[in-house]
Amino acid sequence: QVRLVESGGGLVQPGGSLRLSCKASGTITSVFNAAAMNWYRQAQGKQRELVATIASRDSTVYADSVKGRFSISRDNSRKMVYLQMNNLKPDDSAVYYCNGNLYSRDLWGQGTQVTVAS
Repeated sequence: QVRLVESGGGLVQPGGSLRLSCKASGTITSVFNAAAMNWYRQAQGKQRELVATIASRDSTVYADSVKGRFSISRDNSRKMVYLQMNNLKPDDSAVYYCNGNLYSRDLWGQGTQVTVAS
């Protein structure tokens, strides 16, 4: 069974940093390597939004709201995707989800809560 599992969320003060991780399991490395991977977030009462994307060859795209503060990366040998979040703001509070299309299936993790508050 192919799964995505996020970790690394928590409570942080404004201006702080967090690093989210997403582990893909049940997939062979070559399939993971070929997949673009995404981080989405959904704040309470709001629609889910795309935060960042990393393509198979490491090109990246970011939402305007996080440009210059967030950085997405991947370690294909470990089948991991990361989201480094710096200078966090209260508006960044949300459940963050890892997403990718593996084996022609649109897969989602269970989400990890990020709360930015003083």
